[in-house]
Amino acid sequence: MWVLVLKDFNLLVTTARGNEEDACSEIWYLLGEIGDLAPKVDKTGITGLVAAKTAFDPFEVIEKFRAILKERPYEFRYSLRIIPVEKVVRTDLGEIEQAVRELASKIAEGETFRVTVEKRFTSTSTRDIIETAAANIERRVDLNDPDKVVLIEVVSGFTGVSVVKPQDVLSVVKQKM
Repeated sequence: MWVLVLKDFNLLVTTARGNEEDACSEIWYLLGEIGDLAPKVDKTGITGLVAAKTAFDPFEVIEKFRAILKERPYEFRYSLRIIPVEKVVRTDLGEIEQAVRELASKIAEGETFRVTVEKRFTSTSTRDIIETAAANIERRVDLNDPDKVVLIEVVSGFTGVSVVKPQDVLSVVKQKM
């Protein structure tokens, strides 16, 4: 049975298959570089996915990492995408709905949104997750160019939920180009 060790993560990091250990070390080092004295970083048990818990706001971490990436791109060898997570709940439609409801106020009147779901090791349908998440958001949907993205990251029995601007997810490869 697969078990997520770090249940209160606020960052998810994707990496190439087999590079999870190196990605853990890299993120741990980079979090230390920005002043987090006791970050927790661990493999999730899912190929290509690492979870981290930092004392800092995950959105600030993304901005600081972006600055490091600009100055010293060679510091990022294993991390592909770094995703901020605002709330972690059990993978249960009711809990996901509650988390989205709490975060939906970040989508201002007049702003558009879309729901993006990334699922790993769950039988819950993507459609059910999207319908549950979008049900209580009374804003216009824009699938191509939304102002905000309701990001739902399902990691087996736990789900990370965030409301982000599209640029809040750090895509290391795109940024390096």
